[in-house]
Amino acid sequence: MAAKPSYLKLSRRERQIMDALYKLGDAPVATVRENLPNPPSYSAVRAKLAILEAKGYVTHVPDGPRYLYRAVVRRDEAEATALQHVLQTFFGGSVEKAVAALVRQNEGDLTEAELDRLSSLIEQSRATDEEDSR
Repeated sequence: MAAKPSYLKLSRRERQIMDALYKLGDAPVATVRENLPNPPSYSAVRAKLAILEAKGYVTHVPDGPRYLYRAVVRRDEAEATALQHVLQTFFGGSVEKAVAALVRQNEGDLTEAELDRLSSLIEQSRATDEEDSR
């Protein structure tokens, strides 16, 4: 089985196109272009989509006279890869340091409900760890 393409190996513009496809789902070139910051020409977007398809990130399906493009790698898989990269690169692989940095950065902006959900996730993780250690 071939290795899945890594979201981290994309250029800035390729990531922007992938972000647009994740947001839009199936989309024609013109719609992808409309969802890009400082959009390049239609031809440039079409060429980038062809490159992304050749690299295994994107596929297309016919839709009348045009093609609809879609991401091959699910968004949650791309998120997990990118998050793992950030965790390793900036936090030495420490989930604790990453979460602490996010909480500090958003201090005062987190609602009680968000803090409760975070506490609940921590408790669930503790319970899972305790079950695994039995």
